[in-house]
Amino acid sequence: MTFNSRVAIVTGAGTGVGKAAALALLEDGYRVVLAGRRPGPLAEVVAQSAAPDRALAVPTDVSDADSVQALFDAAVAAFGRVDVLFNNAGVNSPAIPLEDLTLAQWKNVVDINLTGMFLCIQQAFRVMKAQTPRGGRIINNGSISATAPRPNSIAYTSTKHGVLGMTKAASLDGRKHDIAVGQIDIGNAATEMAQRMATGVAQANGEIAVEPLMDVNIVGQSVLYMANLPLQANVMFHTVMATKMPFAGRG
Repeated sequence: MTFNSRVAIVTGAGTGVGKAAALALLEDGYRVVLAGRRPGPLAEVVAQSAAPDRALAVPTDVSDADSVQALFDAAVAAFGRVDVLFNNAGVNSPAIPLEDLTLAQWKNVVDINLTGMFLCIQQAFRVMKAQTPRGGRIINNGSISATAPRPNSIAYTSTKHGVLGMTKAASLDGRKHDIAVGQIDIGNAATEMAQRMATGVAQANGEIAVEPLMDVNIVGQSVLYMANLPLQANVMFHTVMATKMPFAGRG
């Protein structure tokens, strides 16, 4: 392992995709700030890493503007700059008919998946355009739900379609500041959130079917690939998915 002077922030870093990405970045030599709502899982990821001296856990609620600002302030105070933001934190709502979804359930998904992602982009812009050398990279966690919905997923699907537009707009606005913005769309990584795929989930035709999963560490390596691109190049949209999951075609 070689030391990499670059600094990355990973939101939702305590579990799943965020954990895999944080560990991949640390293994590659990055200094990594791990953000998440629960201190315990963040501390466990730091302990599992090969370089706890290059990892900083900052408990964060991405839906709260003050908490997000405190996250970026802590990153700059500890490491001097921010080169990469993996904008990953997200939640889902219960898989119930949309007419039964409560306003509170809707707002929780929107506040974290969409508003939270915007707040992190906003703070990243403020830091990246002012630092020397200027610029950086933002990788938003979209989903293949940004292209096609699952049944009973209106809140999650709506926010992920919103992330698609936010990625395009931020990519355009970031050009003048040397900020590259892209999106990774993930299908069926083996995480806590996706384990239900292994026991059977509703399909568009109403059937319940088991779906293939892929190793979540594949996603971590995909994030690392995007992070390591020079700023003169950008992957706007990167889809990584279990090869045999029902997505392309008609199922």
